[in-house]
Amino acid sequence: MSSRVQRLRAASGALDADQRFAAAAAIGLLVAMFLPWYEKSVFVPGSRSFVNDSISAFGAVSFVEAAIFLVSAGVLVLLLARAEGRPFHLPGGDGTVILAAGAWATLLIFYRVFDRPDISGNGATVGIQWGFFVAFVAAGALALAGQRIRAAGRPEPSEPVRAPDSSAARTAVVPSSQRGGRGSPVTRADAEQLTFGDPPDDDPPLRPGEVPPARHRR
Repeated sequence: MSSRVQRLRAASGALDADQRFAAAAAIGLLVAMFLPWYEKSVFVPGSRSFVNDSISAFGAVSFVEAAIFLVSAGVLVLLLARAEGRPFHLPGGDGTVILAAGAWATLLIFYRVFDRPDISGNGATVGIQWGFFVAFVAAGALALAGQRIRAAGRPEPSEPVRAPDSSAARTAVVPSSQRGGRGSPVTRADAEQLTFGDPPDDDPPLRPGEVPPARHRR
């Protein structure tokens, strides 16, 4: 099994039910673009009849078809990134973005009912095929999935917390005798930091019977 297939299987298992529903709707919208969307009829003078031909969405590419393709591909990339736990923020959250993407695709497909592609030829006409309605249903399902994700309120992945530097942590250690109040106990580590010794004495030792000299006050 290739690494890409394993990656997709792991991503599918990491998504919840609503996210998998959105992914299925986006895939359905993408597949529907390969189905027959339009039916072209052209009159042939020699045979005195019409010749019919089916055209997919990629056979009559315009701004509408390109925008629908970007919608489906963008939703799939978003869900794959969420399945892998990549942290980034989207305005309104993932559900709002997917809802807007599905609504935009639905509006574009509905617009295509009235603004059909131009076909050249004698008496040429353009009709709507069954693949067009499949794409319309898939776009509506994508908008519904976005609304369900938005209502669920699933939080976005957060940025990982970085561990503090070990050298900085060592310099910030305070002895336990200085952390507490007046009655804090002294630990063994604090006692090892203390030094004891006799005060310095610069005068020579006294001989028997000598009186120590008086010290001058400072």
